[in-house]
Amino acid sequence: MNEKHILGIDIGGTGMKGAIIDIETGELLTARLKIPTPQPPTPQAMSKVFGQLINGIGYKGDIIGCGFPAIVKNGVAQSAANIHKDWIHQDIQKLFSEVSNCQVHALNDADAAGMAEMKLGSGKGVEGTVIMITIGTGLGSALFSKGQLLPNTELGHFKMHGQIAEHYAANSVRKRLELSWEEWGNRFNEYLTHLQFLFSPDLFILGGGVCKKIELYEQYLTLETPIKKATHQNNAGIIGSAIYAAEKSWVKTF
Repeated sequence: MNEKHILGIDIGGTGMKGAIIDIETGELLTARLKIPTPQPPTPQAMSKVFGQLINGIGYKGDIIGCGFPAIVKNGVAQSAANIHKDWIHQDIQKLFSEVSNCQVHALNDADAAGMAEMKLGSGKGVEGTVIMITIGTGLGSALFSKGQLLPNTELGHFKMHGQIAEHYAANSVRKRLELSWEEWGNRFNEYLTHLQFLFSPDLFILGGGVCKKIELYEQYLTLETPIKKATHQNNAGIIGSAIYAAEKSWVKTF
């Protein structure tokens, strides 16, 4: 297997998806395979789907990157916002490595998406402070300074109006409350304005599925900070996790 062609897997609360990535270009070398996240999303059930993804993609390499929806420290889950609580303190890397017979490197899913955008996307070449927000079931975040990642920021979890921010301004809230794009756009603008005040970033990058519809709400975003949509959109997590695995495995590409 080419050492620059690595399997990236992006795990979410509703779907687990993966593809083999050319880590130099970000190109998907196989079709993206997506399998619904099992319910309940326990370690045992998700490990089974993890194995199904590898077999379905036909990966023959020995390194896998995994973006995971939790605070991840040294490969161990420290939280479980949209997955089963049994994941807390579970060694993601050890469990998935045993299932796959590969060397698995895990990081927070938003951090993975951010790495893709900083290396090969909308944040490439930006030397200041960059914040990527992934908009979906929740609000994931990745924070970079001078190109370096500060992991596990979880900026969707500060309080707004007596609740955590992602319960106020995530895309799932727009759908659940049947908000118009203007109503949701104003909520999301309020969220970004708070981040702008706290961090004075040089750039916001918006990811997740809703970034493809930015023309429906960008008029309601009144920030001074420039905003770009993610170049790799829903594939950013897959690409970034593969890049992360390459770097952790000392593949000297960058």
